[in-house]
Amino acid sequence: MPGGRLTDEERRQIAEGLAEGLGYTEIGRRLGRPASTIMREVTRNGGPYGYGADRAHQAAQHRARRRRQARPAAPPTPDSSHGRDPQAVQDFTASFTTLLEQQGMPRMMARVLACLCITDSGTLTAADLAQRLRVSPASVSHAVTYLEQQGMLRRERAPGGRRERYVIDDEVWLRSTLAALQMNEALTSASQRATEILGATTPAGARFESCAAFLLLVSESLQTVTELWRQSRTAQNADDGSETHSSSDRPRPRPPR
Repeated sequence: MPGGRLTDEERRQIAEGLAEGLGYTEIGRRLGRPASTIMREVTRNGGPYGYGADRAHQAAQHRARRRRQARPAAPPTPDSSHGRDPQAVQDFTASFTTLLEQQGMPRMMARVLACLCITDSGTLTAADLAQRLRVSPASVSHAVTYLEQQGMLRRERAPGGRRERYVIDDEVWLRSTLAALQMNEALTSASQRATEILGATTPAGARFESCAAFLLLVSESLQTVTELWRQSRTAQNADDGSETHSSSDRPRPRPPR
């Protein structure tokens, strides 16, 4: 049925359609399937000149068996210390991972970041992450590289050892914002250059000019917010250092909302 797995009969009809010289769109129309489904099916099974229905069906059954035998991904090991409810921690981790995905983060990167965020130390090695997430070290390495490029974690050597570990801290979102600020400034510069090349009086040039003005405003706002945050943190750290004095009774400055 449309939307489900292709049947043996549908694969025979695909083979017949290819033999007739039909395109993916027409074959899909006859089967009530998207053209993209037909294209993927044909591409992964020999291409338009090598596609065979029986061979394609056997390959699909083999892939299905492998998926059933594969061990399902598990959530990070719940932390039951500090009186925490392990199930509540596990449920939050899953929902936080989904939230990160909805913000555009690839799933594996979201899982690694969520796994780090729920640890009190904010520090895990590649082996720790691979074990907790039940994924390969290569998957962890790829995810860590992405997160590092986004400014969301850093690498460091474990004390007294050769193993590398990955660290997040209280400023994970600050660094991410600063990385976004750099990208935003690059887009602003490119938009301004496009305005000069295309001409501000042309439709395309005017569009780039408007984009540049908006992006510039975003950059200025982000710079203001990050500076306010740093000032707030500096004031809070100074206040923490004076807790032993009588002036410690005054309220601590709160981070800007």
